[in-house]
Amino acid sequence: MSTNVVILGGGFAGVYTAMYLEKLAGRNSDFNITLVNRENYFVFQPMLPEVISGSIEIQHIINPIRRLCKRTNLVVRDVEQIDLENRVVTTSPGFRPTPFRLPFDHLVIGLGTVMNFSRMAGLQEHGFPFKNLGDALHLRNHVIHVLEEADVEQDPELRRALLTFVVAGGGFSGVECAAELNDFVREAAHSYRNLDKDEVHVVLLHAGDLILPEMPTKLGQFADRLLRKRKVDIRYGVRLQGASANAALLQGGDKIPTKTLVATVPSGPNPLITSLKVPQEKGRVLVDATTQVKDTPGLWALGDCAFVPDLVNEGKFCPPTAQYAIRQAKTCAHNILASVKGGSSKNFRFKALGMAGALGHRAAVADIMGWVQVSGFLGWLIWRGIYWSKLPGLERKFRVGVDWAMDVILPKDIVQIKTGRSQSISQEHYEQGETIFNEGDVGDRVYAVIEGEVEVLRNGKLLATLGAGDCFGETALLSDAPRNATVKACQSVDLLSINRGDFEALMNHVPGMRSIFESLMKQRGEGASPPQSGATTEQ
Repeated sequence: MSTNVVILGGGFAGVYTAMYLEKLAGRNSDFNITLVNRENYFVFQPMLPEVISGSIEIQHIINPIRRLCKRTNLVVRDVEQIDLENRVVTTSPGFRPTPFRLPFDHLVIGLGTVMNFSRMAGLQEHGFPFKNLGDALHLRNHVIHVLEEADVEQDPELRRALLTFVVAGGGFSGVECAAELNDFVREAAHSYRNLDKDEVHVVLLHAGDLILPEMPTKLGQFADRLLRKRKVDIRYGVRLQGASANAALLQGGDKIPTKTLVATVPSGPNPLITSLKVPQEKGRVLVDATTQVKDTPGLWALGDCAFVPDLVNEGKFCPPTAQYAIRQAKTCAHNILASVKGGSSKNFRFKALGMAGALGHRAAVADIMGWVQVSGFLGWLIWRGIYWSKLPGLERKFRVGVDWAMDVILPKDIVQIKTGRSQSISQEHYEQGETIFNEGDVGDRVYAVIEGEVEVLRNGKLLATLGAGDCFGETALLSDAPRNATVKACQSVDLLSINRGDFEALMNHVPGMRSIFESLMKQRGEGASPPQSGATTEQ
């Protein structure tokens, strides 16, 4: 009778568990391994920041999971439910709208954490997360788009906001992201006729008193000095409170005008895990030293989503880093096999080999076994050597090596790769006093107030105050004319915005929609005659 092992998550914990299980089990046909992940590839996260600057081609830090785990069944779906009582995992449907269920004898949870922007107003709409490959590509495209706009922008205030880049979080992700952004934007500015690299303003926000708090103090201090020398504005004791369409909002009421806000915090527990009836602490699953969930045979958890006891440092838990996740995967695979075939289980015991963080432009900091601390160019060589050696696959090692060599002699690529149509219906958040659009602007979107209030002004005179359920902005689209009023947020406001193309489709194809807006215009005394059904307005 075959044993079904289902692994949830395609990060370091999940993929390496599958790899070790394949190796330990051999070609045993009675051992059925299934891995569930929303993508069919594994991302080598430590090199993700270099995707922003283009130092590494985006496809070179990813590996097809099917090639890494050749004897594992890969299911490219989202996990929707974990039924521990009936020992079944349900995934999202594919082309057919029917649920897909996976029975298991052993379940390995390696789902990691998720970015949680819901607690901060406007961050979901206007913040850029930095956690996966899609985030890095999206951010890179946005940054290039911002540079294109800044090159032709005449309004000095908007130009400054376009060239201001804010990164929230002073840990490894935030520091490496800020360093790569700073290098990329300042170098790319040379390719734009109307931009000066000295106009670029990169701001790094950190709630603590020193960046890279996970590392020895002297390495954090070195990172601080180096980034400041490269004109990164580091602000300590500052917490991000939210975002609007025009600014990063800080605790205490301060704002930083910007069109680019990268949030590497906060990271929260996966909702699937919090819904499980298993021992947990702070949204992470409590397991014993074998990586098995306490008092739940056949259920295992490891990586970022688990609290694994650190036997080297008694009373502590293992940090959520890749080097720990990889070793936990090996222990977990051994213990699953032992529980199936018989044998003694092993406890996870591992002492960290060190930590390293890149600071951009051939500099890094590295702490080796807690004995040796190096920084600068030597730290950069060690950082690259360590992660290059850990990169799975000889082919990927070769490709990344070539990328690094070319990056030394060739300029940064500034091609913007648009992967899909722009968002047609979206949510936007504005703070009190912020302008949504100005009188005379081109009409490109229609808005509906979800929560809060806006004021409509013409020549500085208040025409109306609109609240939840009210619409505005349709006149310019229906009459093919510039905006005839200015709209500002008179308090914190959330809006639904619809672009011109989709608004016209609604007008032409949804019965009654046109008459609703015509009636609204008459109530407001706006005499512009809207085009007839089937007509199009100039974009």
